[in-house]
This record gives sequence, structure tokens and C-alpha cells, in this order.
Amino acid sequence: MKKTLSMAVSLAIAATCAVGVALPAQAADATGTATADSQSLQSAIDTSTLPPRLKALADGILAKLPADWQSRSKAAAAKYGIDDSQWSDLRDSVINPDDYQCPSTGLKTWARSLLVGAEDPFAIFMLSIFDGFNLPTYDALIFGTESKSNKFGANGEYSQELTSEMKNLKRFWDIDSADIQLVPLHGADVFSSPERVARTLSVLYGGTPESQLELAEMFLELVNMEPILKGGANPIFSFNAFAYSEKRDPEPTGVSDRIIMGDGILQGMSAVGLGDVAPRAIEAHEFGHHVQYAGDLFVSDLPAPEATRRTELMADAFGTYYLTHARGEALNTKRLLDSEQSFYEVGDCGFDNPGHHGTPNQRLTASSWAASVANDAANQGHILPSLKFAGQFDAKLSDLVKPDAG
Repeated sequence: MKKTLSMAVSLAIAATCAVGVALPAQAADATGTATADSQSLQSAIDTSTLPPRLKALADGILAKLPADWQSRSKAAAAKYGIDDSQWSDLRDSVINPDDYQCPSTGLKTWARSLLVGAEDPFAIFMLSIFDGFNLPTYDALIFGTESKSNKFGANGEYSQELTSEMKNLKRFWDIDSADIQLVPLHGADVFSSPERVARTLSVLYGGTPESQLELAEMFLELVNMEPILKGGANPIFSFNAFAYSEKRDPEPTGVSDRIIMGDGILQGMSAVGLGDVAPRAIEAHEFGHHVQYAGDLFVSDLPAPEATRRTELMADAFGTYYLTHARGEALNTKRLLDSEQSFYEVGDCGFDNPGHHGTPNQRLTASSWAASVANDAANQGHILPSLKFAGQFDAKLSDLVKPDAG
């Protein structure tokens, strides 16, 4: 089984097209052509109205891309699990959003501010159309490796904390986890290197890294054209954290089991006052997905999006159980509340989205339940076997997701 579990990989496009940036009319009209080929896109976007520099760049990128670049990009996303398109045929099962409270959160508000004030919205739109916001994610997923020299956080501020917790998680859970790697996701590093961008473009659009160097330079120019992107250092490029595994996958790509931690999500949690415990909570959640991979716990009779919601809430529960257990992080009351708030912050209201992770309240409820399992245990030194814990979670699931709207 192969699945990339993304907290926020689509926020770049969402922020561009919906919240922070007012797109030119022709760009807004063209968002509906995202499944077209390059010729259709050129027809939808009248590049003749662009400033000369941007027109030349847009035309140059379109000329360098293969005619079937859209389908190639989609194939790469499916191959590496970058998006949730595999759930699209199950969208007939829609949760009724009127039955749930789904407030916005500080983290979402912060994320939506990342592109506010852009000088050239069309440059951002073009970058999103060509999957530029996902290039650092591909880079970390396919080419990243675990190393003692890796730094976590924009300034390396979480390196020791997250590396130490990874060791603790491997000791805590009863799975074979020796080969799971912890890999950082940086935006600025990728966009400071044409070679790194070129090798990723070769994965998306074909060709060799060498043959994609000229196209890579164009992507770098596009990123550097808009000051708000900060040469790739804008947190939107690394606003993600996910687990990846190819266990039981009939067509493995050779990518090792890993947890990827992005600078942007860590910056976001710090911005909303959760920088103390949120990095560990996120890492524990993602390790919970590896517990699910090992135990084949993604399998259920639920249709999407309920199936995805179940696995995400279960990972929240695995994470919080570890964080609050006496033999895990043994968080005190304040830090426990902060860890629960960390999961609340990344809840979503995409009730009809196959990638629905659960509402903020549902995520808070799931983690609160897991904390009670750890804290109320008669034997505080005993760690529940992962499959037994999962069984208890499944028995409780209907209560955790029951409607809460007044």
C-alpha cells in the first residue's frame, strides 16, 4: 500500500485562488482548464496581455513542457501519492456539513496570509498551474535521505527535538520501524539549486535532469519574480508533513519508508503559539500512520471520505497516546492541552473531499479520548499493543464523529 498523507499540500493553490491573492480575470477563468493540455491552456490564457518579462517566461515554460505535461504531472502525483485523486470515485458518500460545527482556526488564518500582498498574482497562478508549489515536496519525498546533518525548522531549531523523538517513537510502538527515515522539507534550499529543481521536473515531466535544466531556470525565475515568495523561503512551499510507505504496494518506486517534516508547518504552529509541543505532536501523528501501515489498519468498509477521516483520527489518537503515556513523552496537563490543540488546528471542513481529515472538533475529541486511555490506565507502565489500541479506537469511532452542531 502506498499513500502520502498530507496535512496541507493544497494550501498553496487554495491561498492563491481563493483567499490571499486577487487573480487577474483571465487567470481566474483559466483555473477551470487545469486538466487541459498546454495548447488548451495557451488558448485559455492570453499571454499577450502580460508584462513582457512574464509573457516571455510563461511562453517559454509552455514551449519547454511536453504536450501531455498535465497527464504526466497527474501520473506522478498518483504514483507517489501526492494527492487524493484515488478517492474521487467514492465521492458519492458525502457527510452532511450542516450536522457539524467547523470553525476556522488560527493556523488556517495564518496560512491564508502567506500570499497576501503579492505584487504579481499571475506569477503565483502560473507557478501553481505548473505544480511549482509541490516541487519541494517531491524533492524531499524522492531524493531526501536521513542524515545527522539534516536540520528541521527554518533555522534548525527543531533538529534535536524531532530527531530524539523519532528514536523514542521507534522504541515505544511494537512495529518493525528500524528503516523508517526522518527527512526535512525545505523550500529555499530547493529553489536555490537549478539542479535540484531539474531532477524533480524530470520526475514530473520526463526527460533527464540535464535536459530539464533550462526549464528549471525558468521556474526559479518565476519564483524569484514575486517578492512575497522569498525565493522559495515562503512557508507555503514547505507547509506540509506526511508519512510515506510502499508496504504492500504492487508497483513500488523504491522510496524508503519515511516521515517528512516541513519548515512551513512548524513555522505555522509556532505562529499560533504551539511551537513548544506541536512539532512532536505532528511527528507522533505521522508515526501513527506507520503503525497503521505495519498493522494494515488502512483497510475498512467505510466509503470515502469517512475512510480517510477514520485513518487520520486514528493517527491523532496514536500520537496523543504516545505523547501522554508515562513511557512516551509523559506530557503534563498544559502540554497535553497544547498537543490536543495542535490536532484541532489542522482539522478541515472538506466533508465531501475524499481527503477529509476530520473537523477541528473531531480531531480534538479523538486526541482527548486517547489521552484518557493513557491517563486512566491502571498500570501506567503498560503500553497497549498497537492492534489492541486500534481496536479500542474503532469501537469508539462512532462517538468521536457524532454530529455536534447545536
